[in-house]
Amino acid sequence: MGQTIAEKTAQAHMVDGPQGRDVRTGDFLTVRPKHIMTHDNTAAVMSKFSSLGISKTADPGVPKFIMDHDIQNTSEKNLAKYRNIETFAREQGIDFYPPGSGIGHQVMMEQLYVVPGSFVVGSDSHSNMYGALGALGTPVVRTDAAVIWAMGTFWWQVPRTVQVVLTGTLPRGSSGKDVIVTLCGLYNKGEVLNACVEFTGDGVAGLSMDARMTISNMTTEWGALTGWFPVDRIALDYVKQRRVKLGEVGISRVSDGQLAQWESNPPAPDADAVYAARITLDLSTVTPHVSGPDTVQVSTSLAELEKQKIKVDRAYLLSCVNSRYEDLKEAAGILKGQKVAEGVTFYLAAASSEIQEQAEGTGIWQTLLDAGAEALSPGCGPCIGLGKGTLEDGEVGISATNRNFKGRMGSRNARCYLASPAVVAASAIAGYIRGPKTFAHIQLASQYQSLSAPETGQEVVSILDGFPAKLEQRLIFAPQDNLNTDGIYGKDYTYREDMSREEMAAVVMENYDPEFAKRIEEGDILVGGENFGTGSSREQAVTALQAAGIGMVIAGSFSQTYLRNAFNNGFLCIESPRFIDYLKQRNADQIKQGEKTIINGTSGTVNFETGIISYDRKEFRFPPLGQVPQQLVVAGGVENQVIKQLNR
Repeated sequence: MGQTIAEKTAQAHMVDGPQGRDVRTGDFLTVRPKHIMTHDNTAAVMSKFSSLGISKTADPGVPKFIMDHDIQNTSEKNLAKYRNIETFAREQGIDFYPPGSGIGHQVMMEQLYVVPGSFVVGSDSHSNMYGALGALGTPVVRTDAAVIWAMGTFWWQVPRTVQVVLTGTLPRGSSGKDVIVTLCGLYNKGEVLNACVEFTGDGVAGLSMDARMTISNMTTEWGALTGWFPVDRIALDYVKQRRVKLGEVGISRVSDGQLAQWESNPPAPDADAVYAARITLDLSTVTPHVSGPDTVQVSTSLAELEKQKIKVDRAYLLSCVNSRYEDLKEAAGILKGQKVAEGVTFYLAAASSEIQEQAEGTGIWQTLLDAGAEALSPGCGPCIGLGKGTLEDGEVGISATNRNFKGRMGSRNARCYLASPAVVAASAIAGYIRGPKTFAHIQLASQYQSLSAPETGQEVVSILDGFPAKLEQRLIFAPQDNLNTDGIYGKDYTYREDMSREEMAAVVMENYDPEFAKRIEEGDILVGGENFGTGSSREQAVTALQAAGIGMVIAGSFSQTYLRNAFNNGFLCIESPRFIDYLKQRNADQIKQGEKTIINGTSGTVNFETGIISYDRKEFRFPPLGQVPQQLVVAGGVENQVIKQLNR
């Protein structure tokens, strides 16, 4: 049985994990990434790093600090934060990029910190973008970042992989943004949730590097953990061009030997790799599409949407997804000789200072300014609702960014649509959502196929001292899918630092079921639905359940941020979708009646040696927990584990 690219890349960077066999989906590993990127949140990671009681990073060549989020904020407090980060970087010997250098992900690509076959992470959700260059790029939480600084490693669970086969060629006027916006709208029921997405097919060759970055970047909004493209001529040409550019300033990050290796034997999945699902999309049927308003899960063809003549107040050409040279050039071609409509403000920011310099050198930047664009420094800004240009009450925005969640770019009473740079530029001129020309409506040619993975042989894992070989406890069933962190631990308490464990326990699950805390008992096993713990990254959604005495959580699947926070706090979580399906069927009447928390007084047994849940005289498998997650639980969390290792 062959390996997917996620399995192969993870194995190549593995420090600890399964021995005597290939890495496969579901395995927990300790991984040594090539690099870890942090941005303005570096200050928060510094605080976590300091709490570990050490003063030097394990390898100063691994972290990269790139300031990009709140760079319009020139308050003394924010400037002092940047100075502190820069001082820390200088003391540690870490590469530091000041405000105005560009958006972190773009800088990581330009500087060739990301190369084919590498495993690169970032304390930012759009680290998926690194997959455009044939790397495995994925986000981590701040605690992980601090641990990587300290130890050079972090733990990771290998995700399932969905293969996306792109065929044909995009019609003239369609872009990479239209591809990913279309996919987000077509498959919006969790088809790629927490998965690695592998793009393949003859259609890939027709996608530029900029288009691949756009698509990989927005696999985040699609719900995936990674978005990977093959290492082909397009990718290698990019590496060669960047290598020459860096060489001009005396920087060498790619050797002749590496280039030769990638050309002769590029990183690739095995021909017999096992996929969870396969999606096919004929690119020749992809016309410009628009996401929204206020969600990426709804996309409408421009041909249909522009009939509504939706008035816009603000237009945005910026962010890590769509403000590269190709994007600016496309917008400039539409705006040349035109003026932004009266009543519309058009905001412009390049993805990096280098891109802005290139656009200035070719006259593209001036064309955009002459049309009425208001330039901002290379950075995130309005994309995350910071600084100048955010949406106000009642306004409508058309944006080439990657997220349009309600309130993301300003007021919750505003509406936001996402589109390609071409549509944003044309809409800015017209004053309503439209394209640079009329597009005929074409029926999309796409297909989704769920693939059943072959059953693997029963694996028995060794149990570490201090870790339970078996648990038998009462089950508490909360059947709702997508139970979010606010439902588990409400926002009214999230920023209260004075909450005791007893107080946290008293309000746990309050927004989901106000009676939950009164009904549970010490040691209960909480069973949830699919995508348990989605939403914000608040750790209290884990620690509140611990405080309440919940022994562990079983779910059909977890938000990966929740899962990371759980094991980072030594809290047991396992996935068994078939078990959840069975419980939903068994308790269908109670679920139909609207019961939030179902307690039948029945117990379940979880055998960690065999990876089997026994319940109702039936058995349900889950991926066995090897040494890596066991060590986290025994230590009581990753910070304790690191401190013990450093003390040794």
